[in-house]
Amino acid sequence: MTQSHGSQLAADVSARLRDVPDFPQPGILFKDFTPVLADAALSARVADDVVQRHAGRIDAVVGIEARGFIFGAVVAQRLSVAFVPVRKAGKLPRETHSVSYDLEYGSATLELHVDAFSSGARVLVVDDVLATGGTLAATIALIQRTGAVVAAVEVILEIEALEGRRACRGVPIRALIRS
Repeated sequence: MTQSHGSQLAADVSARLRDVPDFPQPGILFKDFTPVLADAALSARVADDVVQRHAGRIDAVVGIEARGFIFGAVVAQRLSVAFVPVRKAGKLPRETHSVSYDLEYGSATLELHVDAFSSGARVLVVDDVLATGGTLAATIALIQRTGAVVAAVEVILEIEALEGRRACRGVPIRALIRS
Protein backbone atom coordinates (compact mmCIF):
# COMPACT_ATOMS: atom_id res chain seq x y z
CA MET A 1 0.00 0.00 0.00
CA THR A 2 1.13 3.52 -0.66
CA GLN A 3 0.40 6.50 1.49
CA SER A 4 -1.34 9.24 -0.45
CA HIS A 5 0.54 11.97 1.33
CA GLY A 6 3.52 10.06 2.70
CA SER A 7 2.28 10.73 6.21
CA GLN A 8 3.02 8.82 9.38
CA LEU A 9 -0.73 8.60 9.94
CA ALA A 10 -1.19 6.78 6.63
CA ALA A 11 1.63 4.38 7.50
CA ASP A 12 0.14 3.69 10.94
CA VAL A 13 -3.35 3.05 9.53
CA SER A 14 -1.97 0.88 6.73
CA ALA A 15 -0.16 -1.28 9.28
CA ARG A 16 -3.44 -1.88 11.13
CA LEU A 17 -5.70 -2.71 8.15
CA ARG A 18 -6.44 -6.41 7.77
CA ASP A 19 -7.14 -8.28 4.53
CA VAL A 20 -9.97 -10.82 4.68
CA PRO A 21 -9.99 -13.04 1.58
CA ASP A 22 -13.25 -14.28 0.06
CA PHE A 23 -15.53 -11.94 2.00
CA PRO A 24 -18.40 -11.27 1.49
CA GLN A 25 -18.09 -13.83 -1.32
CA PRO A 26 -15.35 -15.82 -3.06
CA GLY A 27 -12.91 -13.69 -5.04
CA ILE A 28 -13.40 -10.50 -3.01
CA LEU A 29 -10.56 -9.26 -0.82
CA PHE A 30 -12.26 -7.33 1.99
CA LYS A 31 -10.30 -4.52 3.67
CA ASP A 32 -11.15 -4.70 7.37
CA PHE A 33 -10.52 -1.51 9.27
CA THR A 34 -11.90 -2.67 12.62
CA PRO A 35 -8.31 -3.00 13.95
CA VAL A 36 -8.00 0.76 13.39
CA LEU A 37 -11.15 1.28 15.44
CA ALA A 38 -9.75 -0.93 18.19
CA ASP A 39 -6.90 1.56 18.57
CA ALA A 40 -8.56 4.59 20.16
CA ALA A 41 -5.56 6.87 19.72
CA LEU A 42 -5.19 5.97 16.03
CA SER A 43 -8.92 6.42 15.39
CA ALA A 44 -8.77 9.85 17.00
CA ARG A 45 -5.82 10.80 14.77
CA VAL A 46 -7.77 9.76 11.65
CA ALA A 47 -10.78 11.86 12.70
CA ASP A 48 -8.55 14.82 13.63
CA ASP A 49 -6.86 14.64 10.21
CA VAL A 50 -10.22 15.02 8.45
CA VAL A 51 -11.49 17.68 10.85
CA GLN A 52 -8.48 19.97 10.41
CA ARG A 53 -9.04 20.03 6.62
CA HIS A 54 -12.76 20.84 6.76
CA ALA A 55 -13.33 22.99 9.85
CA GLY A 56 -15.55 25.95 8.98
CA ARG A 57 -16.02 24.77 5.38
CA ILE A 58 -19.00 22.41 5.58
CA ASP A 59 -22.54 22.33 6.90
CA ALA A 60 -23.05 18.57 7.28
CA VAL A 61 -21.30 15.21 7.14
CA VAL A 62 -22.74 12.19 5.35
CA GLY A 63 -21.69 8.72 6.44
CA ILE A 64 -22.36 5.83 4.07
CA GLU A 65 -23.79 2.64 5.62
CA ALA A 66 -22.29 1.10 7.49
CA ARG A 67 -18.62 1.76 8.12
CA GLY A 68 -18.91 5.39 7.00
CA PHE A 69 -21.21 5.93 9.99
CA ILE A 70 -18.35 5.33 12.40
CA PHE A 71 -15.92 8.03 11.33
CA GLY A 72 -18.60 10.24 9.81
CA ALA A 73 -20.46 10.67 13.09
CA VAL A 74 -17.25 11.43 14.98
CA VAL A 75 -16.13 13.96 12.37
CA ALA A 76 -19.54 15.67 12.37
CA GLN A 77 -19.54 15.91 16.16
CA ARG A 78 -16.04 17.41 16.21
CA LEU A 79 -16.99 19.90 13.49
CA SER A 80 -20.25 20.79 15.30
CA VAL A 81 -22.31 20.06 12.19
CA ALA A 82 -25.15 17.69 11.37
CA PHE A 83 -24.52 14.01 10.69
CA VAL A 84 -26.71 12.48 7.97
CA PRO A 85 -26.77 8.74 7.25
CA VAL A 86 -27.08 7.32 3.76
CA ARG A 87 -28.75 3.94 4.31
CA LYS A 88 -29.58 0.76 2.47
CA ALA A 89 -33.14 0.59 1.09
CA GLY A 90 -35.95 0.37 3.61
CA LYS A 91 -33.97 1.55 6.65
CA LEU A 92 -35.07 5.20 6.82
CA PRO A 93 -38.50 6.00 8.30
CA ARG A 94 -39.60 9.01 6.24
CA GLU A 95 -39.82 9.99 2.58
CA THR A 96 -36.55 9.28 0.77
CA HIS A 97 -34.68 9.71 -2.47
CA SER A 98 -33.22 6.40 -3.68
CA VAL A 99 -30.56 5.33 -6.17
CA SER A 100 -29.77 1.79 -7.31
CA TYR A 101 -26.28 0.91 -8.51
CA ASP A 102 -23.95 -2.01 -9.23
CA LEU A 103 -21.29 -3.35 -6.88
CA GLU A 104 -18.31 -5.56 -7.59
CA TYR A 105 -20.48 -8.48 -6.49
CA GLY A 106 -24.10 -7.54 -7.15
CA SER A 107 -26.35 -4.52 -6.89
CA ALA A 108 -27.75 -2.34 -4.13
CA THR A 109 -30.00 0.63 -3.42
CA LEU A 110 -29.16 3.55 -1.15
CA GLU A 111 -31.57 6.08 0.35
CA LEU A 112 -31.43 9.53 1.90
CA HIS A 113 -34.23 11.54 3.51
CA VAL A 114 -35.58 14.11 1.05
CA ASP A 115 -35.33 16.83 3.72
CA ALA A 116 -31.81 15.92 4.88
CA PHE A 117 -30.26 19.24 3.77
CA SER A 118 -31.21 22.77 2.93
CA SER A 119 -30.56 23.90 -0.63
CA GLY A 120 -26.92 24.83 -1.13
CA ALA A 121 -25.69 23.08 2.02
CA ARG A 122 -22.02 22.09 1.76
CA VAL A 123 -21.67 18.37 2.50
CA LEU A 124 -18.62 16.26 3.35
CA VAL A 125 -18.97 12.54 2.53
CA VAL A 126 -17.02 10.10 4.73
CA ASP A 127 -16.50 6.39 4.04
CA ASP A 128 -13.93 3.69 4.64
CA VAL A 129 -13.06 2.40 1.15
CA LEU A 130 -13.37 3.70 -2.40
CA ALA A 131 -13.42 0.68 -4.71
CA THR A 132 -15.41 0.78 -7.98
CA GLY A 133 -17.10 4.05 -7.04
CA GLY A 134 -20.68 2.81 -7.37
CA THR A 135 -21.62 3.44 -3.75
CA LEU A 136 -19.96 6.84 -3.73
CA ALA A 137 -21.51 7.91 -7.06
CA ALA A 138 -24.96 6.88 -5.77
CA THR A 139 -24.39 8.87 -2.57
CA ILE A 140 -23.31 11.94 -4.53
CA ALA A 141 -26.43 11.69 -6.70
CA LEU A 142 -28.64 11.43 -3.62
CA ILE A 143 -27.08 14.51 -2.02
CA GLN A 144 -27.40 16.51 -5.23
CA ARG A 145 -31.11 15.60 -5.49
CA THR A 146 -31.70 17.49 -2.26
CA GLY A 147 -30.13 20.65 -3.68
CA ALA A 148 -27.04 20.33 -1.50
CA VAL A 149 -23.47 20.44 -2.79
CA VAL A 150 -20.85 17.74 -2.23
CA ALA A 151 -17.92 19.83 -1.02
CA ALA A 152 -15.51 16.89 -0.61
CA VAL A 153 -15.14 13.17 -0.03
CA GLU A 154 -12.80 11.59 2.53
CA VAL A 155 -11.99 7.87 2.51
CA ILE A 156 -9.47 5.87 4.47
CA LEU A 157 -8.47 3.58 1.61
CA GLU A 158 -8.74 3.86 -2.16
CA ILE A 159 -8.19 0.74 -4.28
CA GLU A 160 -6.78 2.51 -7.33
CA ALA A 161 -6.91 -0.48 -9.70
CA LEU A 162 -10.72 -0.40 -9.53
CA GLU A 163 -10.76 3.22 -10.77
CA GLY A 164 -13.58 4.37 -8.51
CA ARG A 165 -12.69 8.05 -8.98
CA ARG A 166 -13.89 7.82 -12.57
CA ALA A 167 -17.47 7.38 -11.34
CA CYS A 168 -17.20 10.53 -9.24
CA ARG A 169 -15.64 13.13 -11.53
CA GLY A 170 -15.90 16.73 -10.42
CA VAL A 171 -15.90 15.95 -6.70
CA PRO A 172 -12.71 16.43 -4.64
CA ILE A 173 -11.73 13.05 -3.17
CA ARG A 174 -8.99 12.49 -0.61
CA ALA A 175 -7.80 9.03 0.35
CA LEU A 176 -5.52 8.62 3.33
CA ILE A 177 -4.09 5.47 1.71
CA ARG A 178 -4.04 4.42 -1.93
CA SER A 179 -3.26 0.87 -2.92
